[in-house]
Amino acid sequence: MNKVLTDLLKRAEAWPAHAQDELVEIANEIERTLSAGSYVASQEELDAIDDADRSGIATDEEVEAAFALFRRG
Repeated sequence: MNKVLTDLLKRAEAWPAHAQDELVEIANEIERTLSAGSYVASQEELDAIDDADRSGIATDEEVEAAFALFRRG
């Protein structure tokens, strides 16, 4: 295991329960993403794609290609 991660987990033992619970949720999400073999976009990323679509920065084809990456699974 990475030393930085090991050190963090040791420090996390002293964190309040709610902070430990949040760390567990985040780690579980990372694990689900890794085991699923596909990337799950955050709402912020999806919003950025929508903004690009509305602004004309990206073509319809580019926007569709980006969303297609998130739909795989």
